[in-house]
Amino acid sequence: MKNIIISVTNDLTTDQRVEKICDTLFLNNYNIILVGRKLKNNIPLSRKYKTKRMRLFFNNGFLFYAEYNIRLFFKLLFLKKDILVSNDLDTLLPNYLVSKLQSKIIIYDSHELFTEIPELVHRPRVKKIWESIEQKIIPNLKNCYTVSDSIADYYQNKYNTHFETIRNVPKTKKSTTGIFPFDTRGKTIILYQGAVNIGRGLELMLDTMKHLEKHIFVVIGSGDIFEKVKTKASQLITNNKVYFLGKLTPPEINALTPLANIGISLEEDLGLNYRYALPNKLFDYLHAEVPVLVSNLPEMKKIIDEYKFGEIVENRNSKLLAKQIEKFSLKKHSAEIKSAKKVLNWENEEKKLISIYQNVKQ
Repeated sequence: MKNIIISVTNDLTTDQRVEKICDTLFLNNYNIILVGRKLKNNIPLSRKYKTKRMRLFFNNGFLFYAEYNIRLFFKLLFLKKDILVSNDLDTLLPNYLVSKLQSKIIIYDSHELFTEIPELVHRPRVKKIWESIEQKIIPNLKNCYTVSDSIADYYQNKYNTHFETIRNVPKTKKSTTGIFPFDTRGKTIILYQGAVNIGRGLELMLDTMKHLEKHIFVVIGSGDIFEKVKTKASQLITNNKVYFLGKLTPPEINALTPLANIGISLEEDLGLNYRYALPNKLFDYLHAEVPVLVSNLPEMKKIIDEYKFGEIVENRNSKLLAKQIEKFSLKKHSAEIKSAKKVLNWENEEKKLISIYQNVKQ
């Protein structure tokens, strides 16, 4: 039985992609250790495999990344392993160094184009540090996968390094439907779930809600601009049309998503990371049988064009978007949704994942 150490910089509780991958590998007779960090008020974990969470002195900024990478390096150095799995660029350096020092196999899972995230756009010095790590390591990697074809093509073109695509689609399952903590009678529910960060189209939706009388906008999640968006909502809209539920657990989210009538993914084109994104929530809406409205960006457009379980936003003007939403609310997508669910599920996607691990290159 091969020993695999999988490392992330999060606290392990909400990373559903990594959880699915760990479950799949564990069920295919790999011995798994998942390493992350410990935060205050962490939710206790109950997994079939081993988990290790490191409590840090620093939890953001340069000092966090420096401390985490140093501590991760020494932890990886002394744990028993055959394969090291790095999730995203912020764990790659210690994994790569240990793989070289101890002649171990390394696998890289890129969840996004880390050097192109909006948070680095106006921080050229910080961006340059991450780019230098990427440029020195990625051309030397032999076992890589990522979340979309566009990101895979980007790495192929830039570094001549092959990446497989493992989409972050849900497992097929039946979920228990919950109840929203507010009155939804006679209303069409528009749902956003995910990080409340810049460039997610939330401000656009708030402007759009001014032109929609029979709709409610629900936001599940938290992030860098959570308070800013809440303040804007209170200034623009006063008649209980927007609700912020904050950060919920995956089971809580799964119980509420099917209650929506429309799921949105309105990311802005703020650099290549957003342009090439294939957001998890798109597939979460699909599996909850909620039709989606998405940005006109390559990966999302490709999915909707192929599987037809939603529409692409025609115009980001709030009045025109409101009109599109009103028309979209009247359409039925049940047949397309049921058909897409049969293809876009983890049971299909994990077959490619297993093949990668069964055919790793030294």
